[in-house]
Amino acid sequence: MITVWGRRNSVNVQKVLWALEELELPYRRENVGGSYGGNRDADFLAMNPMGLVPVIRDGDVTMFESNAILRYLCARYRAGVLRPADHWSLAMAEQWMEWQQQAFAPAVTQVFMNMVRSLPENRNSEAVAAGQQAAAEALRIADAWLARYPWFAGHAFSVGDIVMGALLWRYMGVDVEKPETPDLMRWFEAIQRRDAFRRAVMAVPRARSLAEWKRIERESA
Repeated sequence: MITVWGRRNSVNVQKVLWALEELELPYRRENVGGSYGGNRDADFLAMNPMGLVPVIRDGDVTMFESNAILRYLCARYRAGVLRPADHWSLAMAEQWMEWQQQAFAPAVTQVFMNMVRSLPENRNSEAVAAGQQAAAEALRIADAWLARYPWFAGHAFSVGDIVMGALLWRYMGVDVEKPETPDLMRWFEAIQRRDAFRRAVMAVPRARSLAEWKRIERESA
């Protein structure tokens, strides 16, 4: 059985749990990080010297970095389910995974850390505005692609949708203005109909304040 170390309200942990659910792989999860601590313990640092979640152990493989974990799981298990078999679709899935990590994730993090993970008096309004603008630009790019194809890898759901879906769910819960993106929202609605997404991501409430974040973390064990 695969072991996952990480708390359920971590978006990077959610990506891995979502993939495991889609692949129908048995796993167990250990609460680590955030208010649970443990991520600076010697045993954990031996698995990930960065002290970050998620970490997985699958037999003789112990690894960190969420996107690398996704690639590993999708390549090893149930070929063709999340990792496209044809070269074009695989290229698109890989491309949009990297794009999400480079273009969308930093912007969302900038907004989220100020709007949710900080007290109102400690928020950096300039950072929020910059992150919001960068996120809007990224969302418009995604919307233009999804006007051409139903999924990020083209015509079938893939790991390329997982990385964007988990992070967009988080961003849509933050109280900031967002651009009109009808094709992206059509895709997002389809994501929300997936049982695996509901179990791994939607089951954890979205926080709009630091107090809510701490409460949800405690209650999502």
